[in-house]
Amino acid sequence: MKISDLLTEDLVVTHLEGNSKDDIINSIVDLVATSPKVLDKEKVREAVFEREQIMSTGVGDGFAIPHGKTDAVSDIAAAFAITAEPIDYESLDEKPVRLVFLLVSKANMVGPHIKLLSRISRLMNKAEFREKLLHVSSPKEIIEMFKQEEATYFEG
Repeated sequence: MKISDLLTEDLVVTHLEGNSKDDIINSIVDLVATSPKVLDKEKVREAVFEREQIMSTGVGDGFAIPHGKTDAVSDIAAAFAITAEPIDYESLDEKPVRLVFLLVSKANMVGPHIKLLSRISRLMNKAEFREKLLHVSSPKEIIEMFKQEEATYFEG
């Protein structure tokens, strides 16, 4: 499964508003809830915040990957956002976050969930890719960038 297959233009935002980690998570959950794959927005929100309590998903270098597993989705659902302002996300490296990728999977989809988290992390580890994303102005361009980057890195 490709990251770019999970994202549609209505699930990508270039100026996500919010002043805190909780604001950003709430906003991106609201965004993913527009997907027909989301059956219960509040249960998705609960799963993402539960996971966040275990350890911050602010993985470093201005990137966060909030995620959760719940049967409140019919299939893997995702959303991507660039925050309007740098946000204190309690990141592991203590740097503010601007790039946020939300991934929500069914509870029984552990394998695909972990594989996608790994794939997203690998793409976002590239400083050049992160920098390019910050200068993109439309959801369409963002999805195109993910497609190109995935084609470079992964087969299938």
